Amino acid sequence: MSDSIAVWHAEHRHFARLLDLLEQQVVAFHADDGPNYELMLDVVSYLRYYPDRYHHPREDVAFAHMARRDPGMKPLIERMQQEHRVIAAAGTELLNYLEQVVDDVVVERARVETAAATYLVYYRRHLALEDRDIVARAEQLLTAQDWEAVVAAIPHGPDPLFGGDCEPRYRELRRQIALESKDA
Repeated sequence: MSDSIAVWHAEHRHFARLLDLLEQQVVAFHADDGPNYELMLDVVSYLRYYPDRYHHPREDVAFAHMARRDPGMKPLIERMQQEHRVIAAAGTELLNYLEQVVDDVVVERARVETAAATYLVYYRRHLALEDRDIVARAEQLLTAQDWEAVVAAIPHGPDPLFGGDCEPRYRELRRQIALESKDA
């Protein structure tokens, strides 16, 4: 059980670091200061792939168990699940714009900035709310059997960025994360 909570926290820290990198590039984009569009694309691609395929579905299973154990949490849990859908939609929109930018398609600057701001605000707020109101409560409510059901429903897939074997597409992003960690 505590391992699942530790993984939940660790993944949230990883996602927050990626959002920080994305925000740095969005600031450079806004200032027309040579943003790294490939890095931005890799961040959003990763966040659309791994969390949306593994992390959020595991949370949704944990949320269902939590709602059964404490029906008073149902409104908050429904909100978290709705936010998963909003984050996915906002991420898809931003990803599409970034793919166009990388492919040298002219995209209105305001569209990219709005999509990035929406994504960053929703994702950060969602992580903060989960960390504050959900994770600690999950630790209290969920049994070892509940956590086994979560893992069985959505087994951990290989993490293409933070896992042991980084996919080639994310090597530059991983290098950038390492550089940011040294500077911190």
